[in-house]
Amino acid sequence: MDDVRVAAIASLTPLEELDSDPFLVDTRGQHDMCARWARDKGYVLARQLLFYGIRPDHAALWSDVEEGAVDLFVAANERVLARALTSVEGFRAECERRGVRLETVSLDEPAYDGRARAGVHRRLSMPTAGYDGC
Repeated sequence: MDDVRVAAIASLTPLEELDSDPFLVDTRGQHDMCARWARDKGYVLARQLLFYGIRPDHAALWSDVEEGAVDLFVAANERVLARALTSVEGFRAECERRGVRLETVSLDEPAYDGRARAGVHRRLSMPTAGYDGC
């Protein structure tokens, strides 16, 4: 049996929104949730995508599908999709047209206390300094 190859979609959300919506800012948390979901299903996480307001027909979404490297898309939840795409319904229609599944993990989002928010802030505000979040 061939492995199902998954592309995890995360939403690129400005750091300024960390206090109001930390999960949408925490791209690592979004991707981790998708990776756990894929692993639990026996799927292979082939790509981690990061978008903000991308059109459903944009080539960046579909190049891996066209190359045969991705079989389905997954996002942590509908809120992530709504931030990542200009039209979730348009993306669903495009997935259907192309025969590609779209799933959402839809698990409870993690709680973000002050320490967790500080960790997200540090990781996202210092990427050029070599900080990798560990």
